[in-house]
Amino acid sequence: MEHEATSSYGLWTLVILNSAIFIMFAFSFFKPQTKRDWRSFSAFSAFIVALFVEMYGFPLTIYIFSGWLTTRYPEVDFFAHENGHLLHTIFGFEGNAHFDPLHLASFVFIGFGFIMLSKAWSVLYKAQKAGKLAVTGLYAKIRHPQYIGFVAIMFGFLLQWPTILTVAMFPILVIMYWRLAKFEEKESQKRFGKAWDDYAAHVPAFIPKWDTVFNKNQRAA
Repeated sequence: MEHEATSSYGLWTLVILNSAIFIMFAFSFFKPQTKRDWRSFSAFSAFIVALFVEMYGFPLTIYIFSGWLTTRYPEVDFFAHENGHLLHTIFGFEGNAHFDPLHLASFVFIGFGFIMLSKAWSVLYKAQKAGKLAVTGLYAKIRHPQYIGFVAIMFGFLLQWPTILTVAMFPILVIMYWRLAKFEEKESQKRFGKAWDDYAAHVPAFIPKWDTVFNKNQRAA
């Protein structure tokens, strides 16, 4: 088991490579500019690094729960990398972990999150450049699509490879994004006044109204 653990993990080149790819990918969509942008992006980056450190570097979660795991699943070698998908085993899925329902669902959440970041940024950039409120596109449906995108990506990764650190970080980051959103709303209200009040009265913060999701002519003021 020690030999397999050594060969399956300690792959720090993969840690660096995968972390860099996903962080740069998110950066290309989000393009942080303000201090708040960098704060939210840095928190997301920390989550990604923590994830890949355990996925390819050092399996802290598996070491901590190794006693319970080996007792509960004596036939499974959790230090073999393909068995690091803990939810695959715990929920009793069979076959390749990359094709179980949770893993497939994770692709949906991750893809959805990156699409949200991309579409939100294009609208936000144009609005900031013009000195106006972002009220079109995704911003006509929810007020903070960029934070929903980050949360969706992180949740998707949790479905693939939950760890002690990322599970602990997730609710903290969700609260942080919520607080950043509220701070941004106060700043927007001060800057845009009634225009912001009218916009906020019709557009929910995080969960779109069903009657606007499919309505292409919804009010965006």
